[in-house]
Amino acid sequence: LRAFELSDEEWSIVEQLRNVLKILKDATMFFSCSTPSLATVIPAMDLIDETLTTHMLNKQLLPSIRTATGLAKKTPNCYYELTDTSDVYRIAMILHPRHKLAYFQHAKWEQGWIELA
Repeated sequence: LRAFELSDEEWSIVEQLRNVLKILKDATMFFSCSTPSLATVIPAMDLIDETLTTHMLNKQLLPSIRTATGLAKKTPNCYYELTDTSDVYRIAMILHPRHKLAYFQHAKWEQGWIELA
């Protein structure tokens, strides 16, 4: 069994991967416990993107981990870009009592985009 034992370097990779993947586990657990709505999914996607970006730019992580994190961002970003063409998304966010237009301002949308929403 010693042949299958992880080296210290491999344990370091596993630890870094665990930390990077935690946001995805947290999102999965959050959405598994309740019925998601657009008003909860979009802010969660924002948090996932922000967290992955932070990891991607973290020079303390191995280059391979940073590269993998950058590649991992492509999938949610593909779906996130689809919200730009969705009237339902904007309507759901504006009508949600917690978000309204403040969500778009916090997300640093241009004023013209906010007015269009």
